[in-house]
Amino acid sequence: MPAAERMSRVDTAWLRMDNDVNRMMIVSVWLLAPALRLQAVRERVRDKLLKYDRFRQKIVHDAAGASWAEDEDFDLAAHIVPHELDRLPGETERQALQRLCGMLATTPLDPSRPLWQFHLIEHYEGGSALVGRMHHCIADGIALMSVTMSFADGGSDPPRREPRADGEADDLAAAILEPLAGIAVKAIGLTGEGVARSIDMLAEPGRPMAGTRDLARAGLQVASDVAALALMSDDSPTALKGKPCGHKVVAWNEPLPLDEVKAVCKGLGCSVNDVLLACAAGAIGRWLAARGEPVHGKEIRAMVPVNLRPPEQAWKLGNRFGLAPLVLPIGIANPIERVFAVRRRMAALKGSYQPLLAFGVLAAAGLFVKPVQDAILGMFARKTTAVMTNVPGPAQPLRFCGSTLRQSMFWVPASGEIGVGVSIFSYAGGVQFGLVTDRALCPDPQEIIDQFEPEFERVLTLALMLPWGAPASPS
Repeated sequence: MPAAERMSRVDTAWLRMDNDVNRMMIVSVWLLAPALRLQAVRERVRDKLLKYDRFRQKIVHDAAGASWAEDEDFDLAAHIVPHELDRLPGETERQALQRLCGMLATTPLDPSRPLWQFHLIEHYEGGSALVGRMHHCIADGIALMSVTMSFADGGSDPPRREPRADGEADDLAAAILEPLAGIAVKAIGLTGEGVARSIDMLAEPGRPMAGTRDLARAGLQVASDVAALALMSDDSPTALKGKPCGHKVVAWNEPLPLDEVKAVCKGLGCSVNDVLLACAAGAIGRWLAARGEPVHGKEIRAMVPVNLRPPEQAWKLGNRFGLAPLVLPIGIANPIERVFAVRRRMAALKGSYQPLLAFGVLAAAGLFVKPVQDAILGMFARKTTAVMTNVPGPAQPLRFCGSTLRQSMFWVPASGEIGVGVSIFSYAGGVQFGLVTDRALCPDPQEIIDQFEPEFERVLTLALMLPWGAPASPS
C-alpha cells in the first residue's frame, strides 16, 4: 500500500471550510444524448478517472492536519450511483433536476470514502443527466476541467505523477507567504499566464532579484494591497446578504451564443469577462429592484477566483488560485456604462497582488485549528455577497461513452455565510450561467437567472447602435 501523502495547507483550508450552511462541494450537471448506461459510466470511471490518485484516496486526519491515503475498501458502486428523478405534481423534468441538485449540494459526502460521487439519471429529456459532486479540497475548477478532458471520449491519461518528498506540497504556499512577511518581493504582472510564471519565480528564491526600482514599486503595491484587504468595509446590505439556512437551490439558463458575446466585446473594446460580469450585475440589480429594494448607485462585492498555475500543470489537481474582490455596480442602469465600470475595476485588479495575498491567507489558515481558520476566513464572508467564477471550456462538443454532451453547468461553493454563487461556463459555442443560492436569501434563483439573457440583449442592442470601425470609448 502506498504511503500516505500530506495534504497541502491550502487544500487543508478548503477541507476545513465545511460548515452547516455551506458544503465545500463543486456540483456539476452534464446533459447527454442519447441515454447512458450505468455500467458504461462505471467502466469509463474505472478506466480513466481512477488513474488520478486523488479519486482512489480518502482523507485521514491527525494532530498535524490531514493526509491522502489509499482507500483499501474502495467501492466504485458507492461513487457511481443510479438515481430516479422524483417529480412533484406540476414539476417539469428540469425543475425536478434542479431540486435534486440543490438537495445534493446540501448533503455532505461520506467522509469515510474518497470525497466525490456521480449520480446518474438514466432517463432525462430523452437522454441522461449526470450530476457530479466533488469536494473542493481535491481540485479547483481549472484542474477539474483538465480531468473532464481526459474523462471524455478520446481523452488522454494524466502524466505519471512522481512521488514527492514530505512537505513538498507546501513549497508553493511557503513561497507566497514569504513576500507577505517582507522576506522577498518580486516585481510581477498579474495578467493571464504572467500570474502563474510569477508564482514559479517566487518558488525559486535562488533566482536574481528584480531591480531596485521594480522591487520598491512591488513592495509598495504589496503594502497597499494588504491595507486594502484589511480595511475593506463590510459589504452593502441587500436581500442576498444575511443569515443562510443551509438549504441550497440552483438554477441555470439556456446558453447565450458565444459569437454574439465576442462581437459585443469587439465593438466595446472589452473582454468577454467584462461583458458577462456586467450582465450578472444587471440581473442581480433588477431582481433586487423588483423586490422593492433601492439599488440606484448601489454596489455589492463578489470574490472572483484568479488562476495561479500554468495550464500544463492542471492535471496535478489541488487548489492553486487566489481571490480578487470585485465591486459589482448593480445600481448602474445603463448597460454600456455598467460594462465599462466593470472593465475599469477588472483592469485595476490586474495590477494588484490581492489574489496572491488571498492565496497566502488560505495557506496560513491551513496551519491553524478550525476555530482560528473560521475566524480568518470569516473576514471574506463579511465583506462579500457572492462568489463568481468564469471557467472556459472546450470549443467543440465533447462525447462521453458514445453520447454527446449537449449542455454542461456547475455551481461553486461559498465559504463562511456567503449565500450566493454565480458560475459562468463557455462550452461548444455557448455561454452558460449557473446560480446557487441559499433558500433563506433567495428561494427561487431562476428569477435572477431569467434576467441574464435580457441584460445581454440590452447590451447587444446598444452596442449595435454605436459607431462601427473602432472600439467604443467609455465617454
